[in-house]
Amino acid sequence: MVDSSARLSGKTAVVTGAAKGIGAAVVRRFVAEGARVVGGDVDVDGLAAVSAELGESFVGRRTDVTVENDVRALVASATEQFGGLDIVVANAGGATIGEITELDAAEWRRVVDLSLHGVFHTVKHAGRALGAGGAIVALASLNAIQPGRGMGAYCAAKAGVVALTEVAALELGPAGIRVNAVAPGLVRTSATEALWSLPGAVEEYVENTPLGRFAAPEEIAALITFLASDEASFITGSVHRIDGGASTRRYPDLIAVTERLG
Repeated sequence: MVDSSARLSGKTAVVTGAAKGIGAAVVRRFVAEGARVVGGDVDVDGLAAVSAELGESFVGRRTDVTVENDVRALVASATEQFGGLDIVVANAGGATIGEITELDAAEWRRVVDLSLHGVFHTVKHAGRALGAGGAIVALASLNAIQPGRGMGAYCAAKAGVVALTEVAALELGPAGIRVNAVAPGLVRTSATEALWSLPGAVEEYVENTPLGRFAAPEEIAALITFLASDEASFITGSVHRIDGGASTRRYPDLIAVTERLG
């Protein structure tokens, strides 16, 4: 855990996808910075582990972000547990691989439902609950701005998150609520771990990243913490790339990687 600078002292946050990966890193950083956090996830065991680690500063609640009533209840629980709400991070999401002409429509809907509709539900109810000075941060992706073969569903969903972020900033700005997005490149988490079992896949990402490496969840959490804090008080409607420069090159051809294995 990082040393606390108490940038979020006295603030209450909601984080979706909080049980592991980037979401759990955000929760840990927020708590280190003085916040209290309500975290939502379908992984109740993961939430319990985070709760055991962080104690009274964290409350976990089973939340499926594709179910609007779950998100409504998650946002409401922040006020119920801690007396208010200041920050919301729409982190939950998921991807798939498949060329458009071969991708099953149900799988397309699953990814868009989780990665775009889930963010919509979160922003909608956050926008109703937050007051002046409130901040929303949504997780977009390098794939929001850089196409990848076989990534049609995820690219479309994350590009939608960027557009949603900009519209939400426009609509919520008069209420004093800021809305921003972050667009990570490759981050090693349990969700991306399968890439490390594909020979050559991670190497392609690294080769196409000027900084020559992938990111840790804590690095993404650091940017999100800044955007959620009062230090970013005049930043809204922005998408912040955190990809080691990968957007300046090309996206790896994951289908070609899997075909080489076949």
